[in-house]
This record gives sequence, C-alpha cells and structure tokens, in this order.
Amino acid sequence: MCEDTAAVVIDNGAYTAKLGLSCHDDPQIMPNCIMKAKAERRRAFIGSQIDECRDASGLFYILCFQKGYLLNWDIQKTVWDYIFSSEGSGISLEDRNVLVTEPQLNFPSIQEAMVEIIFEEYHCSGIHKSTTADLAAFNYCTDSEETPLQSLNCLVVDVGYSFTHIVPFVCGKKLLKGIRRIDVGGKVLTNHLKELISYRHLNVMDESYVVNQIKEDVCFVSENFANEMLCHTDKTKRDEIIMEYVLPDFTSVKRGYVRKRDVTQNSLVDDSDQQSLRLCNERFTVPELLFHPTDVGIKQVGIPEAVIDALKECPVYTHHELLRNILVIGGSSLFAGFIPRLKAEIRALAADDLEVSIIFPEDPIAYGWYGGKELALSDGFKDILLKREEYEENGYSACNEK
Repeated sequence: MCEDTAAVVIDNGAYTAKLGLSCHDDPQIMPNCIMKAKAERRRAFIGSQIDECRDASGLFYILCFQKGYLLNWDIQKTVWDYIFSSEGSGISLEDRNVLVTEPQLNFPSIQEAMVEIIFEEYHCSGIHKSTTADLAAFNYCTDSEETPLQSLNCLVVDVGYSFTHIVPFVCGKKLLKGIRRIDVGGKVLTNHLKELISYRHLNVMDESYVVNQIKEDVCFVSENFANEMLCHTDKTKRDEIIMEYVLPDFTSVKRGYVRKRDVTQNSLVDDSDQQSLRLCNERFTVPELLFHPTDVGIKQVGIPEAVIDALKECPVYTHHELLRNILVIGGSSLFAGFIPRLKAEIRALAADDLEVSIIFPEDPIAYGWYGGKELALSDGFKDILLKREEYEENGYSACNEK
C-alpha cells in the first residue's frame, strides 16, 4: 500500500501510545504523557524526548488519563501535536483515515470530544473508534486463519496501566454484560512498590520513573505465594529471592541494574560504589495485587475470579471454547511467572471437564496495534469509517449510526 493513502493506526494507551501507518511492519511506541524533571524545571519532555533528559531522578508525570479515562485534553493535545509532527513520528493525520482506540465502556462525552478534536484540529478524512481488546481479538482471529470472525469465541484479558479488563467475545461480538474491570494495573503496582521501598529503605516517593524500572527489572509473580513468604524464616529461600539493585546516578549509570553475584564466593560483586537497594519480598508481593487487590484495600476480586465471573454471563455452550481461548495482553502481563500462575488459578476455579488454555503473544504491548493494522487493511474498513462529510453534516450523532 502507498504511504500517501495508508490509514493511521493509534493505540492510545494511558501509559504509551503505539502508532504507525497500516503499511508499516511495526509501530512506534512513545510515552503518552508530559514529563518534568527537578533538575530541568523549565523544560517539559514530551513523548520520546525523555531520552534527552540528563537526570531522571525526581521525574514526575503529567498524564492525559485519570483513573483510566482521557480527561486532560490539554495534555493529550500537546502530546499528539508532538507525536504527529516531523520531530515525533513524522506521521501527519491530515487527509488520512484514522483508527484510534479508547477505553472500555468509555463515557459518551469523552468519545465526542475525541472525534471533534481529531476532525477539527488534525483534519483527518475519516475516523473509526475501537478498543484495544477488540483489535486484539481481531488480530487473534486473523492469526488463526481457520476461525472466521463470526464464529470467534475468546476471552481477552487486558492487563493495562490503569485497569485490568476481562472482555468476552461470543460469536465474534463483544458481550457487554460480561465485561469485568479490576482497578489494578501498572500504575497501582508502581505506587505500591514506591511505598514499600520508602518505608523500608529510602524515600523514593518522587521517583516514579526509577521505581517503574525497578518493577520491570526485578518483580515476578510467585506460583506459590505462601512458599515464597518462607524467605523470612528460611535462609536458603531468602538467598534465592534477595537481590541487590544498583540505583542510577545519571552520570556514570543511566539505568539501574541488578548487581551480579560471584558464583564461586556466593557473594555480591562489588562492581561500584553506587547507592543500592536490597530487595526481598517486595519482588513478589507487588505483582500479587493482580491476584489479591484486597492487600491494598481495593475491595475487588483478582483476575482469575473475574475471568470466571465474566464467564457466567456467557452462554453455557460457549464456556468450553472461551476457556480454551484466553488471550492475555497488556504491559503488566510481562511479569515472570504471571501466565503459569493465572492458568493454574483459573484451572482451579473452572469446571473439571473444561480445558483451560492461555494464549500469550510475543509482544503483548503492541498486539492490539497489529490488530488495528489488520483491520485498516481489511476490505470492510472504509464501510465502518465516519467520514468528514458525514461529521460536518450531522455532527457526532453520525458516529452512532456507524
């Protein structure tokens, strides 16, 4: 497809925006926020400009999304202006068709504002709104060529930044009454880790950027939580779990790392004089919130129970196929041990005669974008677009007919 006529696909997440043309092989991934550093207060870092920041300690985020919904349009407009400029992605929306994602069960007023801004400010020729789960299901259907969309039965578990959503698809259609939301995602996990480290070691409450990297580098999901907690009474177990994490100083060390052990001496290698943290049960108690949100006072069930609860709203004859097609996406699903633990707990809760199978793609973060690319290249894409002429004539109401 010619780049001049290709559609723009934007998976507009609360933490990162994945975007690219439908003729591109892979998306560009940029932070969907504005960041400011204590050391450089006069300058705001937008999107990928964060790479130019010399000192990311005390870096704070100004987010477009609040509690999972796009509420701060001034910030979003600033980020989009950068992303769609030559300095950002180099992709312009003008006179192009646009496929953009929104949260599940989004408020009508937010939907209307998004359509208005994209048409009025960026002058696109047509727009189609979808959700990341919808696009992921479409991509899954495209990957498994044997299954036509009309007969697709699958459960999408989207473990995102603000929320975790469980979305069932029955006969190719999203079952609205079966959608479940858990108010736990990457943001809650990072904030909880900040509190634990600040209470036990040193104050990192203003170090969201650094703590997020610590979470990504050392945290894992325990397959047996009670067994892992023996690290407090069993020295051997404690030695297995404990890790020394060297903090960045943003001069010689730009990103923190796990200090290696000397296998022969069974001691930590003294490779620097950098400040470090000794992390033990924080490594697995933080991701445990995905399974037990009540640990931090969120009165909701964990992901396995929510999956079974969503299943109860689906026709009984589809349960067999739905449990065999559980598709897990989202950046917070990348913790080591997450998939085996999720499968084991769903298996324990599901009926004995039903098989449980989890599909985990190679790139769970951009999987929805690839689905958007497939949709934008499909024959029926132009039929589901809201054209600029229709919008100018009938306003946002024309979108409901689509």
